[in-house]
Amino acid sequence: MAITIPDEMNAIVLDEPGGPNVLHLGKVPTPTPKPGEILVRVEASGVNRPDIMQRKGLYPPPPGASPLLGLEIAGTVVAHGSPVAGTDFPAIGSKVCALTNGGGYADYCAVPASQSLPWPEHYDAVKAAAIPETFFTVWSNLFTTADLKKGETVLIHGGAGGIGTAAIQIAKAMGAIPLTTVSDPEKGELCEKLGAIVINYKTDDFVEKTLEYTDGKGVDVILDIIGGPYFSRNLKSLAMDGRLVIIAFQGGAKAEDVSLTRLMTKRLHVTGTALRPRSTEYKGAVAQALKSHIWPLLNTGVLEPIIHTTFPLAEAAEAHRLMESSSHSGKIILTHPDQN
Repeated sequence: MAITIPDEMNAIVLDEPGGPNVLHLGKVPTPTPKPGEILVRVEASGVNRPDIMQRKGLYPPPPGASPLLGLEIAGTVVAHGSPVAGTDFPAIGSKVCALTNGGGYADYCAVPASQSLPWPEHYDAVKAAAIPETFFTVWSNLFTTADLKKGETVLIHGGAGGIGTAAIQIAKAMGAIPLTTVSDPEKGELCEKLGAIVINYKTDDFVEKTLEYTDGKGVDVILDIIGGPYFSRNLKSLAMDGRLVIIAFQGGAKAEDVSLTRLMTKRLHVTGTALRPRSTEYKGAVAQALKSHIWPLLNTGVLEPIIHTTFPLAEAAEAHRLMESSSHSGKIILTHPDQN
């Protein structure tokens, strides 16, 4: 049976950078998959902090990427681009979730085939869409960049968010010992259930608690989303040969009163990374690592994305308001009612 693909589709667009109110539903041309890409009829898409930054005009898409928001999707494959050597296309009609290069807040999204993976067993579109951006990010940073090993300790800032809840689960499943910072007891309870040692940064000094939990040694790895205000304190929290990986600047990009002596005396490694500008080859390699190490755990329920709530695609502005409030725990997902 032939699949009819419309020339135009619904998408969330913005006419200029600004607050959530600039987001609105509009009509745009349906993308055509390039060589090595698939076209996915989107059933659900994840909301992530980089979407907020792009909406504000602070995180422009890389050259050649879709200008539309949305870095992760789940849906049905409806078309293939021309073949590329070494690339396997999922079958037309198959259900996939994918890390996109942009364009997820739309009825259709073109994405490199190598950045797609099948839905885990017994998953629906909402659960599948909650995986790519967070799980790709966590694996890339904790295991590719920081080389986190079994038995090591890792401090995860913002443990109740989408990245945090995924990082706690994955780190624990891989045999590491996760610690995490949270802002209130309710979020702390969630993170404890996921397997983390919890530090409430509103009532305790996370440096002191980290050193206390590690018998003064410090943690081996820190995954940081805060940036400048935490930089010096993160260095104090690291063990000898510790690794600090900075993936966001939610608290600001400038660090004050930093002693570089600690970097030298403790042989620390500090890395800043962003996944979106990385090559298709790199993202494809992360996808294969997830398929080998993480997909079996998703299939059996050992790991599971935490879903806070869903909004219809047309209410993307409300989803952004919720994310910016930081009152949520886990993932916020946009559903595409007409696509299901």
